[in-house]
Amino acid sequence: MRIAYLDCFSGVSGDMFLGALVDAGVPPQLLEETVAALNIGVRLEISRVQRNSITAIKVDVYSNGEKDLPREIWEQQEEQSGHAHAGLDDTAHPDLHDHGHDEHGHAHAHQREPVALLEHNYGLQSPAEPKRRPHEHDHSHSHEHGRRLNEIRSIIGKAAIHEDAKKTAIAIFEALGGAEAKIHDTSIEKIHFHEVGAVDAMVDIVCAAVGAEALGVNEIVCSPLNVGGGTVKCAHGTLPVPAPATLELLKDAPIYSSGIPYELVTPTGAAIVKTLAKRFAPFPSMKVERAGYGAGTRDFAGHANVVRLTIGEAQPELSAAVPTDTVTVLEANIDDLNPQVFGYVVDRLLEEGALDTFGVAVQMKKNRPGMLLTVLCRAEDASKFKHLIFTETSTLGVRQREEKREALAREWVTVATRWGDVRLKVASMNGTVTNYAPEYEDCRRIATERHIPLKSVMQEALQLYMNRQR
Repeated sequence: MRIAYLDCFSGVSGDMFLGALVDAGVPPQLLEETVAALNIGVRLEISRVQRNSITAIKVDVYSNGEKDLPREIWEQQEEQSGHAHAGLDDTAHPDLHDHGHDEHGHAHAHQREPVALLEHNYGLQSPAEPKRRPHEHDHSHSHEHGRRLNEIRSIIGKAAIHEDAKKTAIAIFEALGGAEAKIHDTSIEKIHFHEVGAVDAMVDIVCAAVGAEALGVNEIVCSPLNVGGGTVKCAHGTLPVPAPATLELLKDAPIYSSGIPYELVTPTGAAIVKTLAKRFAPFPSMKVERAGYGAGTRDFAGHANVVRLTIGEAQPELSAAVPTDTVTVLEANIDDLNPQVFGYVVDRLLEEGALDTFGVAVQMKKNRPGMLLTVLCRAEDASKFKHLIFTETSTLGVRQREEKREALAREWVTVATRWGDVRLKVASMNGTVTNYAPEYEDCRRIATERHIPLKSVMQEALQLYMNRQR
């Protein structure tokens, strides 16, 4: 199983992630084509730089010939120009500008050493370094507060990129908007993506989705994240690091601070990690194929301001044990319910997002036959499912407990039978396939439409998958 390990020892931002993708082998032309497909009037500058003697790739976004500014510089210009931010009544806007940890103080042009653009490596030309005119931050919306989520969905939906990448990019934006909406107690549809809606962050997010897909890995694993420290200035004033939106996005992720007094994990970086990473773990046992380094804007003394992306094959004999998580188990004994209603309840529970649900025949008091209803769910969904059980069944009590479980890694694989495509769910342990089975609904649909035996469809799907593995 091919995996990618994202090492965030200096945090992560959108442009840093893109740099690591390119350095790890994603063609820069793919990112350029993605930017062109968005049709928002931008281009990329991809250069090779050094951060504390480590060579890395720096990705910058240019709109109308101008490079976007870091968050704090833009905020200062807005204040000087007298452009006040609107309130949260209908223009709640996440201040999530993303420039590789350069959100504090000066633009730090003096810290950027002369770089060799990737003309030799990738055939890219060196653009002139333009002077940034103030007050032109959101180039296509300079007079507005930003884009709402529906507009961003529309722009991404019209782009000529793979559908899965579109879904991933929109999921990243929804994660950002959801975090900000929760912080400001509003709905995600009312959020104005003030700076995230700007072209640079849209490029970061969509290129991250396309580039991650191009890696061709089964999963992305992420290290604990170094979030930095100190404070950050944004549209809502001076806030502690990590910023509220970043902290909300990093719930359930392992984070720490090495003491560097800067914002190392940006909201965009946090949303990318939250959406793309399947799990958080120490460096896994793997046979390394290549590694890529993406640079942030700052060059810290004694600390390489880069994120590292390592690609390789998991080593089954050395890999860690099967990952474990905690699930909530709900149980209820039922002996006076119409069997038709019981089936309906099971369907409702699954439709509402239960991890699993099933019934077992039991003999209850006074020798009455009954059913033991069991529901597996996430802890945050337990109240919802208890309410459903109480309202839809005749039970008077529901038991609840937490249990540890080990879950095999799983993925979907599609095979083309003579009657149509069938998905198979493939489970693996330490990189070795242990189970595989055709998706019942796909096979049932084909069998019904083509008037052929269901078992014939399932057998052909299995045979095609096994032939592929030889």
